[in-house]
Amino acid sequence: MSLATVKRAAKESVSGLPRAFWWLWTSTLVNRLGAFVATYMALYLTVERGYSASYAGLVAALHGLGGVVSSLGAGVLADRLGRRPTMLIGQIATAVSVAALGFMRHPVAIAAMAFVVGAAVNASRPAVQAMLADIVPPKDRVRAFALNYWAINLGFGVSAAAAGFLAEYSYLACFLGEAALTLACALVVFVKLPESRPEQTPRAEGAAAEPEVRLGTVLRDGRFMSVVGLSFLISLIFQQGMVGLPVAMGAEGFSSADYGLVAAVNGVLIVAMQIPVTRLIEHRDPRRLLVLSALLAGYGFGLTAFAGSLGVYALTVCVWTLAEIVNSPTQMSLVVKLSPLHGRGRYQGVYSMSWSVAALAAPLAAGQVVDRYGADWLWAGCAALGTVAALGYWLLMRNLAGREEPVAARAEDRRDEGDADADATAGTNAPGSVA
Repeated sequence: MSLATVKRAAKESVSGLPRAFWWLWTSTLVNRLGAFVATYMALYLTVERGYSASYAGLVAALHGLGGVVSSLGAGVLADRLGRRPTMLIGQIATAVSVAALGFMRHPVAIAAMAFVVGAAVNASRPAVQAMLADIVPPKDRVRAFALNYWAINLGFGVSAAAAGFLAEYSYLACFLGEAALTLACALVVFVKLPESRPEQTPRAEGAAAEPEVRLGTVLRDGRFMSVVGLSFLISLIFQQGMVGLPVAMGAEGFSSADYGLVAAVNGVLIVAMQIPVTRLIEHRDPRRLLVLSALLAGYGFGLTAFAGSLGVYALTVCVWTLAEIVNSPTQMSLVVKLSPLHGRGRYQGVYSMSWSVAALAAPLAAGQVVDRYGADWLWAGCAALGTVAALGYWLLMRNLAGREEPVAARAEDRRDEGDADADATAGTNAPGSVA
């Protein structure tokens, strides 16, 4: 493949997206570049502060619980206050709470602040996802969500390495560094991102009022809640890359450095393959993609039961990483497709909660299975969950193909027309554009 072909493919992957998307993408990248604390929190508590592993696990659980609580509330705020204010509140709260956590010494204070940090970190996610859906036309959403997911993983990979160097100097520098970069993210949002929440459509005189989307509306939406349930199953599987995999490798006599090398395969593949794979799948049948990704995730982890060398462990990571690359943008596009235009924040909040609950439940469930039955049963369980999720996607989406978003599309078209003059003068100077 020639350099010109690669350059043309890269340009096609990022072309045609509105300028506001690239500022949102930039804010996501900056935010993830500063994700220092979560990566090394357990080491900080056990090595630097001398607490037990059990206490570190409690703090991690409280951090996850904060995310569960805030996902619902943040989704409501994104619809009521707007996407931009909700993002700013979450980012400023994250900066303040992370910095404060670095100075905490009492175990109760650390645990309480970890809960606050977990809530603050997750507060902006429903608003980010809702804004992305607002500003990107339906035909480009799979690609846009893939690019955003790529930025998350690129930023996380860099931040994990940077946090290691910072921790050698000072763990406090990790806390303050994350606070500073989170404030930089908030600055990008404040200066460059306009509010994107769709305005209510004026109704004709005598026409019935458009029903308000409440949290109960979301919870009674059977099809959407089925997607949330399937998302929970998929997330339980993917969480084993951080929960079950290191335990299984440790039991086989591998070191933490060995696990780090195997886990790095996931990040490297996502950064290298997310964009080209998305170009191949963005216009394909989402039902088949979600079924395929569920099977790859379940049986990719299931194959871990047969791993006995670093090479085989790395091969299993390649299988479930491909599932992650396919599943993430496809499922996010499905969530938007099922969300009412004026209820996107609430719908995204409930969807985000499925991942937060899985992050909280996966360590507990995996620990019980491994302790009572052994790691092989954990991997068999992953294969079973993947099969159930694949069947669920197949049944759920039988009548969804071809469903349109007429109201959302018209709203976005009007917004795109309003941005046309600005885009014409912007040229290729928007962040993320390829020359």
